[in-house]
Amino acid sequence: MIVPDIKKIAGVISLILFIITVSIAFVILFTPLYYYSAWSLGLPEQLGMSMETLMENYHVLLRYLHFPWITELNFPDFISSDSGLFHFYEVKLLFYLNYFVLIVSSIGSFFYLKSLKKNKRFWTLQKTFFIAALVPPLLLTFLAVSFDRMFVLFHEIFFNNDDWLFNPATDPIIMALPQEFFMYTFLLFFLLIEVFFIVAYQYSKRNAFK
Repeated sequence: MIVPDIKKIAGVISLILFIITVSIAFVILFTPLYYYSAWSLGLPEQLGMSMETLMENYHVLLRYLHFPWITELNFPDFISSDSGLFHFYEVKLLFYLNYFVLIVSSIGSFFYLKSLKKNKRFWTLQKTFFIAALVPPLLLTFLAVSFDRMFVLFHEIFFNNDDWLFNPATDPIIMALPQEFFMYTFLLFFLLIEVFFIVAYQYSKRNAFK
């Protein structure tokens, strides 16, 4: 029947999108990752400021990217160009898009999982999550082989301009956000979704005959 197929497709898409967006949200909000990056890379020493000052600037950025009522980005210790500020504005919009999809997909996932539980059909997710679990290792391999290319490709997909190519002279904040930090965020993201996919696969497998 067509209707059940559409329902299944919509449900699976909701689950996948929920896993992706909740993982993105976790990585964004997991500030210890930035603290570790700054410490391991020696950013305070390179920038000539304390760790506390550096983290204060990072939290200013996070607040701007998350709160709609903060419409201007003013770093306490960094100057910014118009193109740099515009790039952060675009990032802000992407954050909002992620949270919107997270909310919508969580609702869709809730009702789909509720339906599967009612009809004892969790087992139908086995194939979906088995295949999904194969994707993160491939992306991690790409990351290990050529993170530079992945980083550039990411920006080419999500941004239609070159404002993300910061000039340290006009946007010194880029020195506080080195490429290594973003590599760690990608790594954590791929690991998170892999864990989610494996757990979901194992759960659906255990419920195959229930």
